[in-house]
Amino acid sequence: MLKLLIPILDQKGALEAARHSAFLFAEHCVSEVEIVEVLDDLGHDRSAAFHSPGALRRIEKKAMKNALLQTRAILDDAGVPYTWTRVCGPAERIIASYAQKGQADIVVLDASGLGFFRKWAVLARLRRLLPTPVTLIQ
Repeated sequence: MLKLLIPILDQKGALEAARHSAFLFAEHCVSEVEIVEVLDDLGHDRSAAFHSPGALRRIEKKAMKNALLQTRAILDDAGVPYTWTRVCGPAERIIASYAQKGQADIVVLDASGLGFFRKWAVLARLRRLLPTPVTLIQ
């Protein structure tokens, strides 16, 4: 049985990855899912000039809360056992460290909300950092 890692990178969540995981769980291929909610580093865009880091973090957490709730609801409805964590930092490095630390067999990345260039940049970095297979769902 496989252990999956589902990263949530944006406000759209990881709905397709959760649906895919629920299907694999129903087919008795998956034993456990780990969800990692990745919040961006603050101060990399122009909003840091106008808002405090605490205010920016609160805004981001509020926006990501809905994405996390929807993703968790899909897994709850299917009865999939999962754990979730919220982490701040560079997405690719965090995903790689959690995949290796949690001994995930597959990383399932929902890229439907990512732009074209970010999607392929994230995938290229993950393939370079991880020995674990990465499944990109669009």
